[in-house]
Amino acid sequence: MILSMTGFGRAQKVLNGRDITVEIKSVNSRFFEYSSRMPRSCSFLDDKLKKLLNESISRGKVELSLSVQSIDAQDTVVEPNLEMARGYLEAIRQMSVTLGVLNDVTAMSLARMPDIFTIRKAEKDEEQFWQDVREVAQQAVENFLAMRAAEGVKLREDVLSRLDTLEQYVGTVEESSAVRVQKYTEKLYARLKAVLEDRTVDDARVLTEAALFADKTAVDEETVRLRSHIAQYRDMLSMASPIGKKLDFLTQELNRETNTIGSKCSDVAITRVVVEMKGEIEKIREQIQNIE
Repeated sequence: MILSMTGFGRAQKVLNGRDITVEIKSVNSRFFEYSSRMPRSCSFLDDKLKKLLNESISRGKVELSLSVQSIDAQDTVVEPNLEMARGYLEAIRQMSVTLGVLNDVTAMSLARMPDIFTIRKAEKDEEQFWQDVREVAQQAVENFLAMRAAEGVKLREDVLSRLDTLEQYVGTVEESSAVRVQKYTEKLYARLKAVLEDRTVDDARVLTEAALFADKTAVDEETVRLRSHIAQYRDMLSMASPIGKKLDFLTQELNRETNTIGSKCSDVAITRVVVEMKGEIEKIREQIQNIE
């Protein structure tokens, strides 16, 4: 199964009082490139998340987004500032005695005084927090890979179709190449006959010239290699990713053999076929840029 390098995956769960959301998206890249967006308090998880993704993704520019929202007060600690409270009580007592007013302070009234409480974040259980984030991230990766696989099926079908078309063009080149030598022989014979007029044409000379022409413009080796590369291409498309780099190399070979055919043949019909072949190879190249 081949995978596209373009994909998106998202997962969200509430675990241990936290609403955790992980999103993963990727675009084409020759190598694995990772970037992330997450709260600063979660930055200690970045390397672990990168490693988690790299276990399943070998190529692509991947961006991970992590969001964590608390849905209860489990991560918040409220503590009374007892020294401050004692200071308020002593000041109120002195004011009551000095001014002769009732000292009716209560815990509730004291709680309204500034700086009576200290609010801070509770210490995280980092290992438990990582396990929670990992669970959500793993689900996001699975969703991400499912989308990549679906896109990979479409890419494979398109490339296979273009390989069939390319193979048909190779057959056309082979047929035209054989006919071209025969036409050249007949044309050469007719020219020599016109030049020599009544004198007898040297058949051996004609055959020698035709053989030299055939050897100079023969494309048998190129078409055989093209068919071999196409067969290898089909085999690779049946393998599991990553195969993108191997396909890229084979595409270069397809293009090289096609260019050689074009340089050897001056026949207009074959030139037109070569142009069509190069067009199909370029479309294949564009598609495999998306394959991991």
